[in-house]
Parts: sequence; C-alpha cells; structure tokens
Amino acid sequence: MPNKLHKRRIYQLIFLLIFVLTPILDIFRLDLNQGHFILFGQDWKLNLTVFPELSNTALVLRVLWVAILPILLTVTLFLLIAWRWGRLYCGWLCPHFLAVESINNLMKRAIGKPSLWDKEIIPEKQQDGTKYKRNVWWWVPIIFAIVGFAFCWAVIAITYLLPPQDIYYGLATFNLSKYETIFLTAVAVVFTVEFIFARHLFCRYACAVGVFQSLVWMGNKKGMVVGYHASRARDCKSCDKSCEHACPMRLKPRAIKRKIFTCTQCFACVDSCTKVQAQNDQTPLLKMLINDCALDKSQRDFGRKAEIPTHCFED
Repeated sequence: MPNKLHKRRIYQLIFLLIFVLTPILDIFRLDLNQGHFILFGQDWKLNLTVFPELSNTALVLRVLWVAILPILLTVTLFLLIAWRWGRLYCGWLCPHFLAVESINNLMKRAIGKPSLWDKEIIPEKQQDGTKYKRNVWWWVPIIFAIVGFAFCWAVIAITYLLPPQDIYYGLATFNLSKYETIFLTAVAVVFTVEFIFARHLFCRYACAVGVFQSLVWMGNKKGMVVGYHASRARDCKSCDKSCEHACPMRLKPRAIKRKIFTCTQCFACVDSCTKVQAQNDQTPLLKMLINDCALDKSQRDFGRKAEIPTHCFED
C-alpha cells in the first residue's frame, strides 16, 4: 500500500472514531430534548433571561462571545485551510468520502467501473499494478457495505440530536420510539439511494462543506493542486490512464484546475503515476504542487501559460 494512502486511511479511521465518539462523550451535539447545544459536557446556550441585570451592551457581548465568535473562528480556520490546501478535509478526514472510496473499490471488482454511470470499463490489470478481477459475486459485499454504511450514518446522525445512550439502548433492546424509528429508516433509505446512484454527485455538488472548500480553493491561484509535467506529455502515450482510474472522484488529473474543481487532494493519482513511471525508471508526471509551482495549472483556466520553476517537478 502506498505510503500516502496508508497515512490517509489511518487519518480517516481516526476521524471516523472521533466522529462516532463526539456525541457519546458529549464533546459536541445538539440535544433536541433540552433544546440547546452541548459542548464538552457543558450546556452551550446564551442564558440571556437569567441575567436581567446585564446592560444591552453586556448582552450583545455575551451573544458575540458565546455564539458568534466560536462559530466565526471555526469557519475562518476551516476556510483558511481550504484556501491553501483545497478539499483536504474531504480527502483525508471525511467519513462519507471513506464510504465512497470503499464502495468504488467494490464496484470496480463487480462491474469494472467505480460507478454505475461510467461508460468506460477499466482494465482488470492496470499499469500501476492495480488488479480488479471482475466477478458478479462482489455485488454481495457491495450491498452489505451500502446498507451498512447507510444504517451507521443514520445512527450516528440521530446521536447528534438525541441522547446517544438512549438511542444505543433502544437499538440493543429493539425498543426505539416511533419517531426514532421513522428517522432512522428515512435517513438510512436516503443514504442507501445516494450510495448506489449518486455518491459522486453528492460529493461534487450537494455537500456544502465540500463545495465551499472548492470555491475558496479556486480563488487561490497558488493553492495546492495536482501539477502535470506537460513537457513530458509523450510519456503518457503508452499509459492506460491509471491515474484517472485511481481518482475516487472520477476526475482527469491532467486537466486544468477548473475541470478538477472537486479534487480532494487525496494523492491517489500521484501515487498511481509514480508506480507507472517507476517501471520506466522515470519520475512521475503528476505531483502535488503549491505556491508559484501551482500557478501554471490555474493560469491555463484563462488560456495563459505560466513559467513553471525548474525545481517544481524535482524530487
């Protein structure tokens, strides 16, 4: 397993564990029964009515300090990361993206494509060494994975809204309330349909977290991007597009920045290209670039070509 992919899987699994434990440990959740947020075990609410002696100025400051400032700081930090590194959260932390990648890999083994909507069937053995021997029996783990992810996502979602101990006890004893059952069923069905038919479309256009990261990233011409060593384009002629097949978002890494708007900076295409070119004792044509090295990719959006510093594609 490539080093970058190995690291990314570890980060994804750690964040998934954090995502599951956050409501259980009362680190953060919205308790609908109590009607307010809980943050690190404490009630997170304004309590304006219990401070009748406060002046208008003091009340405004309390609203700023308790409600607006924490949210503003969190959003600002998140967008600053997106400005420089793009959809780093999506590619390296997001539990949903972990599910998308897992289902993609199973789909490739069942039908030779990462999605039902793809027209091109990938080779069973690719030049980067990846093997996907197709067998219809892979549909069995696909269905289990889709239904399992959908149900787990529904359970996690409801624990952010209602006391987790009540939900898990109700599941264990088959004693959930009517409305809890309706919520879990509805959310699980929606996720099941999404995972089967539209998981890539959701990540690209429907996920607000992902879209805002992409919009901010597109505004920074020096943000981290998959760079393509165009002067060595002839070395791509004999390749079977292993880099494109490796991309979980089904993008073409060699394209201009605008056309890889939803890139998650997962390094999968770079790892694939590195393996292919290593067989020819060549350095990869794809590399994650940033700052001045990334300008060429952005400038091509406007029909211009930036001068790429000579060190950009050096090891």
